[in-house]
Amino acid sequence: MSYAVPPTRTAAVVRQLRNEIVTGELPPGTLIKDAELASRLGVSITPVREAIAQLSVEGLIDIAPNRTRHVTRVTQKNALELIDVMSVLACAGFEWGVDNLTETHIDLLRQRQKEFVEALRAGNVLAAGAAGADFSTIVILASGNRELQSMVDLVVARTMRILAMTAESGLWHIWIEGHDAIIDLLEAGDTQGALARYRQIYVDYRDRVERELFDDL
Repeated sequence: MSYAVPPTRTAAVVRQLRNEIVTGELPPGTLIKDAELASRLGVSITPVREAIAQLSVEGLIDIAPNRTRHVTRVTQKNALELIDVMSVLACAGFEWGVDNLTETHIDLLRQRQKEFVEALRAGNVLAAGAAGADFSTIVILASGNRELQSMVDLVVARTMRILAMTAESGLWHIWIEGHDAIIDLLEAGDTQGALARYRQIYVDYRDRVERELFDDL
């Protein structure tokens, strides 16, 4: 996720709608209407339709056979499946990249962690999510496998929706404490310990989401 200026109108619409979906401003099940969105965002129908197609690929918008579009609903089943997929991809990238980390990489991890914690304290879920995603991206890109990072990017926004739903809970502390521990282990030269701690974040997070986030279903 990036805060850089989007290069096209379509990219700008994609980012705006993605942010609205992730933060819950557009709640699950919301009917998406091209003309209304185009009018609200001050663009033509074409970039809106292109943005909807992109967000459908990302799993944030469902397109029914009759062509009606709704913001994808979040259920316990698809939330847990998403965490499982993200765990496989991100942990593979971490495993492949962790031994290539330099002091410069570790400095960047410290900076992203600082931004992550500060954004959470400020209640800025989008900024927190971006910093948290970048924490993992630093290690994944150190693996040299950009194809893997592109796959991770496809599920980041959907993972962010789950995090946004837990913004007022203690689930964020799993990531804060995990990142702090990983940095300490990397500074001590224990890359395998850092990898094990990264994997544990996903185990703990999945368990808490399963027990707490959807306990009414």
